[in-house]
Amino acid sequence: MSNVQQFSKWGLIISVLGIAVGTGNIWRFPRIAALNGTEDGAGAFLFAWVLALFLWSIPLIIAEYTIGRNGRKGVVGSTIALIGEKFAWMGSFIGFVALAIMFYYSVVAGWCIYYLLYSGFSGLPPDTDTAMMVWDGFQGSWWPVIFHGMAIGLGGYVILNGVKMIERVNFVLVPSLLLILLISLIKVLTLPGSFEGIRFLFTPDWSSLSEPTLWLEALTQNAWDTGAGWGLILSYAAYMKLRDNVTVRALQTGIGNNLVSLTAAIIIFSTVFAILGSTMSRSEIIEVMQTSGPASTGLTFIWMPQLFLEMTGGRIYAILFFLALSFAAMSSLIAMIELAVRAFVDTGVSRKQATYIICITGFILGIPSAVNLTVFGNQDFVWGVGLMISGAFIAFMAIKYNVMEFRDNLINTQDEGLKSGYWWTFIIKYVIPLEAILLLGWWFYQSVFSFAPDDWWNPFNPYSIATCFVQWGLVMGLFILYNHKIAQYTTGQTSKD
Repeated sequence: MSNVQQFSKWGLIISVLGIAVGTGNIWRFPRIAALNGTEDGAGAFLFAWVLALFLWSIPLIIAEYTIGRNGRKGVVGSTIALIGEKFAWMGSFIGFVALAIMFYYSVVAGWCIYYLLYSGFSGLPPDTDTAMMVWDGFQGSWWPVIFHGMAIGLGGYVILNGVKMIERVNFVLVPSLLLILLISLIKVLTLPGSFEGIRFLFTPDWSSLSEPTLWLEALTQNAWDTGAGWGLILSYAAYMKLRDNVTVRALQTGIGNNLVSLTAAIIIFSTVFAILGSTMSRSEIIEVMQTSGPASTGLTFIWMPQLFLEMTGGRIYAILFFLALSFAAMSSLIAMIELAVRAFVDTGVSRKQATYIICITGFILGIPSAVNLTVFGNQDFVWGVGLMISGAFIAFMAIKYNVMEFRDNLINTQDEGLKSGYWWTFIIKYVIPLEAILLLGWWFYQSVFSFAPDDWWNPFNPYSIATCFVQWGLVMGLFILYNHKIAQYTTGQTSKD
């Protein structure tokens, strides 16, 4: 590892925040909160989401940091280093889940870049109907494919130049987003009616906690926006210093990420309520938030321009916001590309060759999601839930190694500072496996008997249980079949990083 570059202390913190803080916070979190709110409010969802942070995401982030720092390789190589070659398929599956998300995440990054340019050259839509027309017109064209390719290309350029380039780029991208979010938050709080949005966001309807769907959505969303269980943090941890405190870094990553998500949700909920509050009832506003484009994918892109329309100098704020949002998307996309590239580098492929392979493949396989929002929704559905399997596999690695030895010998390597205690071993060994079994089991049951009772067996139904089983099974089956070769290539070649 001596010939491989490492992140500096702050470089690691900022780069990992770049993984966690992205469009998952600003594009995905507000729409998921809206979809899981009732007419009384979305506070119950926030409660479940915060619990998921401490009972799922942070323990897994600690495990990922540790596995990567110990293995000093990508997700496959570090899995082999921890629990042996026969589990190479497991590391491969974890890596593929993040890669599959990358195929359509780059599409979202492309949306951000498009809206940045639109705000700069076309100005702001004068009303909500025009904003919807802009969104629908964009989705009905080939522009999403072009900007998807642009995002992949920009990410690939950064990866080609190695760890120090990743660090330098994130030092610009992440603080820029945080600054613009802070400016937007201050401004939105001055809009009449904005506090109705905040009240709705934080008011709980405790009866909704009896719905298992809410818990599933809260857990998968927290995994989605923190990066827990993706293998991304594991891949960056291969470049961290041995003296870095894993527990502290995990808490910084998880809590910092959730604060950004809440800030983004306050901005967007406040904007919608402030703009529509004078003409619509509360129930009508909620319906708009839940139906802004397929699966509410247009929520950020439709309503944020409306916020800036209410500002003095709003066009400048719009350009800065979508610039920062594009930066956030790119910081996460860079990590996804790096995960796959690092796995190839560990097999002896040069970084340049691996980057070209991943970026060209990512562009081709992302085209269906770019041109069809149904395909996009299917991939978000399949691999979003797949994160639960990835998270369970991360926990399995620590359990297989022996959780007590994992904690004492691999996590708590510092004589001083905050350490992971019995709480971590208990959550990893018992809570996370139980969460995965119960929520996945309930999801399977509901998929068969409620979601698609007449079509659950049809893999061509984009939201059926069959489409998940077919896609997961195909990928996992291939990795198990070629496990020996994957392990052989990963351990038997000299890295050319």
